[in-house]
Amino acid sequence: MSNAALHVARTGLDAQNERMRVIANNLANVNTTGFKRDRAEFQTLAYQTLTAPGAPASGDNRYAVGTALGSGVQMTGTARVNTQGSLTNSDNPLDLAIEGEGFFQVKRPDGTTGYTRAGNFSLSAEGKIVTSDGQPLQPEIQVPEGATSVTIGTDGTVSAQLAGEAKPTELGKIELSRFVNPSGLQALGGNLYAESAASGAPQTGPAAADGRGSIRQGSLEGSNVNVVEELVDMIETQRAYEVNSKMISATDEMLRNANQQL
Repeated sequence: MSNAALHVARTGLDAQNERMRVIANNLANVNTTGFKRDRAEFQTLAYQTLTAPGAPASGDNRYAVGTALGSGVQMTGTARVNTQGSLTNSDNPLDLAIEGEGFFQVKRPDGTTGYTRAGNFSLSAEGKIVTSDGQPLQPEIQVPEGATSVTIGTDGTVSAQLAGEAKPTELGKIELSRFVNPSGLQALGGNLYAESAASGAPQTGPAAADGRGSIRQGSLEGSNVNVVEELVDMIETQRAYEVNSKMISATDEMLRNANQQL
């Protein structure tokens, strides 16, 4: 039984160590544009049933609760919390925030589509709207050289004032994608996500339509990490780790005493 207790305490240490890593990543990205915090989720490991509930006890009596010994805990996954981050204003007309559901689409170097909430875009040397690491927004928007007063509507319509034109010219329209299960998107790093079997297929179309959020020009969505909440979770995790460590020490002391008595 003591060896089993050591195993159970070890699984507790592993689980709390993994939870601390999740919390550390959340805190590290507290200022990352469009970042969504993760939450560690756990489940019990298999139980050893010594006496099943309702099994015969004596005569006509039956055990009311039975006896089952657990074998520990494991982390089953990290659930992404997709609550809206706070919006902050900026002076950059290519800073875009999504108010509501949806993701910007960008073309990755391998030709596949990545999805992001980070709207800190800029212009490439060719005049394309791209991410900070040069991945073009999809569908591509080309801003002609010398264009001024670039405006982006809440529905994603991009317009600019061209030389020799009396009225603004429409350059294209930014589309957003939403998913049935956005938490099922695969995190790729670089503020990007990829479609997965768990997320479902993207439902792509104009912003501010069919459940997709609206676009706010000159704003950025901040991280949805609450520092105070993460610090409280960190203290709780640290205490749980200490308790599991003490369990290992106590079990080791029990084994030592048993060996001395034999």
